[in-house]
Amino acid sequence: MKFSWFSLIVAGFLLGASSFASAADDEGFTLFSDSKLYGQFRPRYEYADVNGGPEAANAFTIRTVIGGKFANLIKINGLNADLEATNVSHFGLMDDYKPEQGDYDVIMDPSQTRMTQANLSYKFGETQFIAGRKMFTLDNQRFVGHVGWRQMPQTYDTLAVIDKSVKGLTLTGAYVFGINKIQENLRQKTNSLVLNGSYAVTKQLKLTAYGYLLSSIHDTYGIRATGSTKVSGTKISYEAEYAIQDKPTLKEDALGDVQPDVEAEYYKLGVKTNYKGFLIGLAYEVLGEKEGSEGGAFTTPLATLHGMNGWADKFLKTPAGGLEDLNLTVGYITKKHGRIVGILRSFESNAGGTDLGSEFDLIYARKINKNLSMILKSAFYDEGDSGKGDTTKYWLMLDYKFSH
Repeated sequence: MKFSWFSLIVAGFLLGASSFASAADDEGFTLFSDSKLYGQFRPRYEYADVNGGPEAANAFTIRTVIGGKFANLIKINGLNADLEATNVSHFGLMDDYKPEQGDYDVIMDPSQTRMTQANLSYKFGETQFIAGRKMFTLDNQRFVGHVGWRQMPQTYDTLAVIDKSVKGLTLTGAYVFGINKIQENLRQKTNSLVLNGSYAVTKQLKLTAYGYLLSSIHDTYGIRATGSTKVSGTKISYEAEYAIQDKPTLKEDALGDVQPDVEAEYYKLGVKTNYKGFLIGLAYEVLGEKEGSEGGAFTTPLATLHGMNGWADKFLKTPAGGLEDLNLTVGYITKKHGRIVGILRSFESNAGGTDLGSEFDLIYARKINKNLSMILKSAFYDEGDSGKGDTTKYWLMLDYKFSH
């Protein structure tokens, strides 16, 4: 179990003083005037079988989260803190998967315990300052995400500011000095800047501009438009996005001299309709090949990648020739019975049009009561000419959350 020095300081401060939360001394001192404790139990069975690979994997893991939000520390309005610990364990019940055992296919949920949040924040008006370990996401998590599908989330050691002083405008700026990946004890030292600004132009249009300067990896600049409207009782939502990636401005010595040859492009177009719960969507996404002799392609290393290009996770790393993902979504959603959604995907390389396979994903999700929900999920990947191996995956998951 490894924590950053800043997280240890914050955690020690909060844990050491938490016994004073509801008590006051003779002068009426209290550490904080308001607190909210919360937790989560998320048991999950996962099966993964890659044709031509090791033995099929079976894993039964449980995510256990205990956390607290503490407001108005030492009676200072707006001075708050978050503290959260997460444990992932298979308890020895079903651990036939890599990395727990090397003779099986990969299911990236190793047993581990981690401080997933430990931060102090101060809110002045509509501006919030944050320091410490934080779990946060931006937009649709294509570029900055928490990888929430895996049992151990991705978190960031950061100094950040979020400003909402202007109506409809949200500005986010963060200096990130550590990235805590989902793998066991994998903390990546970094020296990166995350900049994001979004403005609600109208009810039908939201514009977002961003710059993600990842040290010794690349700089990414882009613009994104999203919105929705209703036509004859049908809700139509859309997204359009373009980004360009080039050599990094910032450098992190621990990562070495990892720099792309020259620029690569990204774009996405998507539209989705919802008529009385019936969903139909079509989207086209391109992670372009890098120009130049060294090869490579557009990458998004901080993304929640599981939700982007198929749940079989065959494209967590963009192929050297780039990736084109054309996908069709069909589904039905009701408040009473939950949602069932299927996604059919066709993959090609951006360079040369090589058939990288196809995939069908299916999910049924339902909220059982206020605290408990369930998910049944599957992914079926056909390798085409990719050589990645036909892949089948299944999940059965319960998610229980509570707070006090």
